[in-house]
Amino acid sequence: MDGLECSEVFFSQIDLGDRFDAEYFAKEYIRVAQNLENVHTKKLGAFANFVASAFYPAATQLYSIGDTAFVRCVDCIDFPIITAEQEDRFEKIPYSFGTANKGVSFLTQGEIVITKVGTPCYASIVEDYETVALSRTVLGLSKIKGIDPYYLMVFLRCKYGYEQLYRKRELTIQYQLTLPRVKAVDVYLATSDFQKVIRHLCEQYRDVKAKAANLYTKAEATLARNISCFDVSISDQSMSIKTFRESFLTNGRLDAEYYQPKYDRLFAALAAFTTKQLGGTNGIADIQKSIEPGSESYGVEGIPFVRVSDVTKLGISEPEIKLPMDIVEHPEALFPKKDSILFSKDGSVGIAYKLEEDAQFITSSALLQLTIKDTEEVLPDYLTLVLNSPAVQLQAERAASGAVIQHWKPSEIQQVIIPILDMSEQQKLSQMVQQSFFLRRQSEQLLDYAKRAVELAIEQGEDAAMAWLKEKGGNG
Repeated sequence: MDGLECSEVFFSQIDLGDRFDAEYFAKEYIRVAQNLENVHTKKLGAFANFVASAFYPAATQLYSIGDTAFVRCVDCIDFPIITAEQEDRFEKIPYSFGTANKGVSFLTQGEIVITKVGTPCYASIVEDYETVALSRTVLGLSKIKGIDPYYLMVFLRCKYGYEQLYRKRELTIQYQLTLPRVKAVDVYLATSDFQKVIRHLCEQYRDVKAKAANLYTKAEATLARNISCFDVSISDQSMSIKTFRESFLTNGRLDAEYYQPKYDRLFAALAAFTTKQLGGTNGIADIQKSIEPGSESYGVEGIPFVRVSDVTKLGISEPEIKLPMDIVEHPEALFPKKDSILFSKDGSVGIAYKLEEDAQFITSSALLQLTIKDTEEVLPDYLTLVLNSPAVQLQAERAASGAVIQHWKPSEIQQVIIPILDMSEQQKLSQMVQQSFFLRRQSEQLLDYAKRAVELAIEQGEDAAMAWLKEKGGNG
């Protein structure tokens, strides 16, 4: 029996019309329920109206003309507070489409979204949007009363909220939450003063994260001024004339997309700088490809498997998919190292993210790993910034054009042209990027403080939670 764990539950405690599988009675779930019995709680359904989108016509064809953020599961998981930082990530639908189809539900500023399908149980509060529409992958808490919405969001994200939601999910092929189950969640009703402290931490989290975003944007703008390759698409020239030798015999491409004038202007602009190819014998970086194990190896336990959908220029989301520990003989050899740059070649091509520390995950073959050969010539943060800039994004767009599913060949990626600025300018840009990521980590720490404080209030009382926050410097 070594290593095994069991819970003993009275038959009278089991609802045979509901779940009575072993997972439902895991020790951690029982511990959460027992601790909540010792504090003042109310059912979540007492604090809000619950809304969810039902059946509505397909709207993907309307995204290009949409004006209202269409909140999906992916828009919430890593975003406890929904802000304008996500503007470029949102799909949007026309507001008129939503009002014309009664199956579409809306939320307003200060109301809460909870993911319900796929990756369920993550709560987020709407802040910078007066109105958002809900996809079928989320549900909403509207007209919240009797509790501070920011405190409620933090409670739902802390152990005592999240694990209740996770326990209550339906064990269908695709895990999901239902409104009746969510309404039945027990919410610790903290004192008004304690709720205000948690709200203040949320506001600090938001403000520090906004500073991080602004600093990164400033770094991008500074790079733009330095290399002046960002407005190459603006011109009166609408066509490009190429000979057969200049086109197919040189590049193996005859499609008009590949020879748009903006690409000629890009390379003409880059020619004014010292440049090097990204890869190859004399290139800036060594480029390595990982493995593609196949969906039959996907699971929920084991080594995290990072795919393109998990990566943005600002970070890596917690991967949903795990791989077996024995997927290869020495899996640790595939783990990316600190300062490695993950660079996407399939799907959303040209996304670059630099690792802040050694990783313990495996990347898909669609994410290349770039290791700079000489950091006295090119700094990792500078290269990452350039890879995410239009100077490289236009090269990615050109190479991947003409395909139904975007794909960038590693041989073409090796030939990407990188402008190399003076080391003093690289250092200046790198410092801005590093400070931005430091502030981003600081903001996440503030949210962690808020969640832990709520947990301590339940376990040891609000005075103990406040003392802990004071010690951490998180209740200013």
